[in-house]
Amino acid sequence: MRRSSALPLSLSVPLAAAVALCTIGSAQAAGTAQGTGLDPAALRAAIAVRPADGTAGVLAEVHKDGQTWRGTSGDVVTGKRISPDAHFRIGSISKPMEAVILLQLSAEGRVDLDQSVQHYLPGLLPEDRFKEPITVRQLLDHTSGLPRDFEGAPDSSPDEDIERRLDYLTFDEVIRQTLRPEGRPAPGPRFRPGTRQEYNSFGYRVAGKLIEEVTGHPYQHEVTARVLEPLKMRETRPAAPGRSTPVPRPHLPGYQPRSSGELVDVNVQGGLPASMTSTTGDLDRFIRGLFDGRLLGPEQTAELFAVPKGVDGKPLPYADGSNCNTGPGRGTACFSVGLMSVPLPDGSVLWGKTGSDPGYRSGVFASRDLGRRAVYAVGTASSSGDGALAVAQRLSLAAFGN
Repeated sequence: MRRSSALPLSLSVPLAAAVALCTIGSAQAAGTAQGTGLDPAALRAAIAVRPADGTAGVLAEVHKDGQTWRGTSGDVVTGKRISPDAHFRIGSISKPMEAVILLQLSAEGRVDLDQSVQHYLPGLLPEDRFKEPITVRQLLDHTSGLPRDFEGAPDSSPDEDIERRLDYLTFDEVIRQTLRPEGRPAPGPRFRPGTRQEYNSFGYRVAGKLIEEVTGHPYQHEVTARVLEPLKMRETRPAAPGRSTPVPRPHLPGYQPRSSGELVDVNVQGGLPASMTSTTGDLDRFIRGLFDGRLLGPEQTAELFAVPKGVDGKPLPYADGSNCNTGPGRGTACFSVGLMSVPLPDGSVLWGKTGSDPGYRSGVFASRDLGRRAVYAVGTASSSGDGALAVAQRLSLAAFGN
């Protein structure tokens, strides 16, 4: 039985939700708008929960050319109102924060992005299977070729997923259970480092371990000191080491169904050192601080907007030939160091990140000039959480479709 249910889910849902952004209910949605550049009625309709979505509730915050709109839909399971200031689990939206820490350490001369993981963490990657050097940059831009979290472990049941969400795993535990598993063959590389791109959360487990090794501090200390406090992200909280905790109130409810169909509120979770809860307001504050230079210098900021390229100067292929980018860029890399790019129908590009935790799907995206920004969070009411795709698509069209 696999242990991965305590971790953010695999890419399939969050990446598809992000890609849906570029494609041009049972509860009443409510929201407010300032200015005339946004259509409040269209935005309310976009986040209204629909039965086919399999969602329990939605939060969204949109900024366009100086106008702001914030809205929520009610919790369709309990019928209760959801506050626009509700907290939720952000899943892999923490990855850009990890990237920021390593980019800062690079600027301080403490980490070389082109130096190998084997140099900084000798013995961590079994030498008989990982013979080629894997750089720190390759961890961050998903070109490492490392296996995925718990690769090869058998699938778990819905009931096991619900119970195991309470587990808290350190970076060391995830790395050990992935690279040196008991009772099943140990995985090797998925491809040669630097030859293609494939979204891989495991690379960020290794990156988290590197942060702790280089700084001598727990990850939670570094992200608080280097990201949360400088940006005054007072509503964002890292996971509590060694235990499970609830999402702070007010919170967006997230549900998972048991095998019997019973919905269970899964807001109490363990997770990883990089797991966090936040709000739409704080995530908007993060992406503004990330893009405007408050966290990084010009050289490091440039890494956020550069997808990896091959020796021919073209973006690397995406591992499965699709699943990244759309239109002419389909099948090529869309991830940079920490972020992903999403082209819009008008030719502009949003940069940001999606996240997935049991019961929660979320995303934060912005244009490079910050004139367009959107943050959304979905509480699920189904096992797949696929309704986040539909919500992201509707929100994108309502906010940026013209």
